[in-house]
Amino acid sequence: MDAPVSHWIARLLTFGVATFAAAFAFAAGPAAAPAAKILRIASASETGFDPARVGDVPSFLVLSHIFEPLLGYDPLARPVRLVPRTAVALPEASADHRTFTVRVRAGIFFTDHPAFGGRARELTAADYAFSLMRIADPAMKSTSWSSLEQAGIAGLAERRREAVDGKRPFDYTRPIAGLEVLDRYTLRFHLNAGRPRFAQVLAEASTGAVAREVIEATGELSMQHPVGTGPFRLAEWKRASRIVLVRNERYRDRRYEAQPAADDAEGQAILARLKGRRLPMVDRVEISVIDEAQPTWLAFLNGDADLVAVPAEFTEVVLPGGKLAPHLAKRGLGVEQVVMPTTYYTMFNMEHPLVGGYAPAQVALRRAIALAIDVRREIDLLRHGAAVPAQSPVTVHLSGYDPAYKSEMSEYSPARARALLDLYGYIDRDGDGWREQPDGRPLVLEKATQPTQQTRRFDDLMRRDMAAIGLKIDFRAGSWPEQYKAARAGKLMMWSVQGRASAPDGLQGLQRYDGATKGGINLARFDLPQMNELIAQLLALPDGRERDAVFHEAKRLTAAWMPYKLRTHPIQVTLVQPWLIGFRRPLFWPNWFEVVDIERGQP
Repeated sequence: MDAPVSHWIARLLTFGVATFAAAFAFAAGPAAAPAAKILRIASASETGFDPARVGDVPSFLVLSHIFEPLLGYDPLARPVRLVPRTAVALPEASADHRTFTVRVRAGIFFTDHPAFGGRARELTAADYAFSLMRIADPAMKSTSWSSLEQAGIAGLAERRREAVDGKRPFDYTRPIAGLEVLDRYTLRFHLNAGRPRFAQVLAEASTGAVAREVIEATGELSMQHPVGTGPFRLAEWKRASRIVLVRNERYRDRRYEAQPAADDAEGQAILARLKGRRLPMVDRVEISVIDEAQPTWLAFLNGDADLVAVPAEFTEVVLPGGKLAPHLAKRGLGVEQVVMPTTYYTMFNMEHPLVGGYAPAQVALRRAIALAIDVRREIDLLRHGAAVPAQSPVTVHLSGYDPAYKSEMSEYSPARARALLDLYGYIDRDGDGWREQPDGRPLVLEKATQPTQQTRRFDDLMRRDMAAIGLKIDFRAGSWPEQYKAARAGKLMMWSVQGRASAPDGLQGLQRYDGATKGGINLARFDLPQMNELIAQLLALPDGRERDAVFHEAKRLTAAWMPYKLRTHPIQVTLVQPWLIGFRRPLFWPNWFEVVDIERGQP
């Protein structure tokens, strides 16, 4: 019998990364210079390194170590905790949460670039105002605009609309009311409405500060020439092959600090070991771009990578019976398991004449498809147990999450699915085994997919599930970027994709249901006035019981209308080499290279 989701989460959120004491080597004669500390990892293919222009996780992983937002997160605190990064302190908020004032720390400098004319270029408040305007600039096609738009910075959406409606370049020259630069280091945000959690926006990697001179000098090549204030700078890049970051010589004196929970033994051990060390602790990061699971796994086993996010197909090899395999334990490897604030889902284009729409028959079709998807089988066969069924878009680690909540979203019932289809006239009229539409026209589902071995396995399972209720489904393969572009343009009928929250607010999971984000994160193009109103309430309400009640109603609507079939929340299993010290899987932020150390002992 399957364990309840709450049991899985309670068990799997336990952090288990082992740490080990370093051995000290003594050599005869004069002491040699210490060897460079090199962090080696594998990652999937990147697109480039401009915070306003990228939308893929591998690119954010790299650029978040080059560029810095105003705020960040404590590397060990769970629940997560916002901390200043380039800011002197957390923002000062007005009583109505419509005004936020933040001061940039003086003495932070960008890495050198010819655009600076040979002078050291200091980070200022105006750099953050410019960087946020770039996200709003329609020419950037920023995937981060949906989140920033919901923040409601006064005048920013209007400036964007001027550019779109007037078909002219975004105007960076005129001040924007909501981005008030008070002096060289102070920035005041004015919002259209109260936003109690606005500070979380200022910790997102996409808001990292860029220098206007560099952007103007590099133009369309900004993705290739990142210049930031972060702990590392880009030293080498061979697209889709190799990325090398090296320590930023201009990086300020920043020390390791964290506040793990008092009962977090592993976190306390990491803190005791690393507290006060200057960041970054490693000198160089070498990233091998590997898209396939097996070579990634082999690179780690051969000692060529310092950690690995275990591919799903190797989960049972790593954790037979839920425990680290003896042969891996003997090597001193650490293991971490965590349910991520990530959702794998299938979207239905709500503007498509077959699967879209708000009429009862169209809703019944979507719900029948959802009821026929065997999520438990998907978890067991394709994810090898490394996932939990999704109940709502408000995932674990987010405000508004309720571990006891259960909905139809996770239900598997082919019998109910067939009954719904029969009731609304989706029946097999010609006896060929496949159902037709209520008006007798053919009914053929079409799902976008990618030409990889893993996605083909998911497609085979879905074809089986649909056939069990008499629905024919075809698959149309294309590259991920092509499918994503088509989905944003409303050109797909169905597509399965994965999305991860970038902040701890439960509203992150509901953004894809907001009518205002159609063409952005809202791939389904869902636009329901009742849901839009609930989202508006959630934006304004402080955390507490009243907000939780609104979350509950919003969750109910997501299952009732089913614009997305939420399938699973993946469990990330990570193996760590014994010499990598301090790693803990970030939940909402991509930067972690600067808060780990390499300590190799002698054989």
